[in-house]
Order: sequence, then structure tokens, then C-alpha cells
Amino acid sequence: MKALLIEDSAVIRDRLIPMLETLADVRVIGTAETEHEAARWLDSHPCDVVLIDLLLRQGSGFGVLKRLQTAADTDRSALRVVITNQATPEARKRCSELGAAAIFDKSRELDELFDYLRAHQGETQPS
Repeated sequence: MKALLIEDSAVIRDRLIPMLETLADVRVIGTAETEHEAARWLDSHPCDVVLIDLLLRQGSGFGVLKRLQTAADTDRSALRVVITNQATPEARKRCSELGAAAIFDKSRELDELFDYLRAHQGETQPS
């Protein structure tokens, strides 16, 4: 499964990428630190899953989800998974409304994230 990781912390990216590759069989083929970088990357690169942090250096993961919700059909097939430290009930509800397939607290639910990604190998989200 090929992924775009949208995460503004280099420390978290550097720790998460090898874990995703080893524990979830996910190959991170691109990264973005801002909403704009994510949109630009998605415009020219297909991927199977988009891993989205909510708090970004510029913009937000909510903006990325909104863009994916209204994007061309090629973008709409990517599985949208939110990984954040802001996994409040309100954030979970809003992410779901914006088309996120799942949301995980990256400080407490990484094992569940990896299990989820392994279980969804080869799947895409309906448009």
C-alpha cells in the first residue's frame, strides 16, 4: 500500500515511517508538512492511503479532508486515515463527516492504526 504522510513534525515522521513500513506494510512515497503541500502532492501523485495529522504548520488536516471530499475521482479513491494527538469526540465526528475512514490517536493507538492498515490492504474508499 502506497501512502502520503501529512505530518509537520520531522521527529514524528522519522519515527513513524519505518514503523509503517515494517508493521503495516505501508510504503510512504511522499510527505507534506502543510495543507498546500499536501494538495499539490495529491494533484500529481496517486496513492492508496492518505495519513493525515490535523494540526499542520499551515492549514489543517480538516482542510485536506475537505479537499479530498471534493477532489476529482482519482483522488477520491484513496483511503483517508487521520492520525493525531487531537482525537477528541468532536474531532472524530468532524473527520467522519469529512470522509475519513478512521481516526487514531498517535500517542496511544498506533498498534490499532497498524492493524487497521494491514486489514485494509488493497482497499480504497468509495467515492
